[in-house]
Amino acid sequence: MKQPAPTNSPPEVGATLQRLRLARGLTLEDLSRIAGVSKSMLSQIEREKANPTIAITWRLANALGVAIGELLSSDTRPVETIRVVDAHETPTLPGAHAGYVLRILGPMDLAGKYEWYELTLAPGGELASQAHDPGTSEHMTVLHGTMELEVGSDKKKIKLGGTARYPADQNHVIRNVGKTEAKALLVVVHR
Repeated sequence: MKQPAPTNSPPEVGATLQRLRLARGLTLEDLSRIAGVSKSMLSQIEREKANPTIAITWRLANALGVAIGELLSSDTRPVETIRVVDAHETPTLPGAHAGYVLRILGPMDLAGKYEWYELTLAPGGELASQAHDPGTSEHMTVLHGTMELEVGSDKKKIKLGGTARYPADQNHVIRNVGKTEAKALLVVVHR
């Protein structure tokens, strides 16, 4: 049996990237924000005008919630009834310089509508956020430790098991003022 001749050209990921992005209801701008890749670069990749680096491919695969091999493959996979995202596949926004790790738990196709995260803060760590779009709210449940929330000029402590609900359309900061790691479930609802 004759084997196909190997090709020396890189895989064309544009069509696969576009298919995966559209299947999740994401715009180029949505994917750009989630993956940290410029909108113009995404457009060039989808039009097969540029091939992504390994680092960009990894970020795109994480943002789309797929294995890197799926993004590099032109094969289409059937839709799974139950899709399990293993811990190593969960996109993570490291903020080591600020003492936080933010794991993106919600599916990418809901980004910009409903988002949920696991927030881990080191002692003294904080997640400072600029005001989101008008009408956006956040709901934070403390799963471990104690956190301090600052919204505008108001500050409150949230203890283990407590939930804070607050407007996120103004600047807000979540801090760990304790001596041990703190963890919370953070839900963002866009209007």
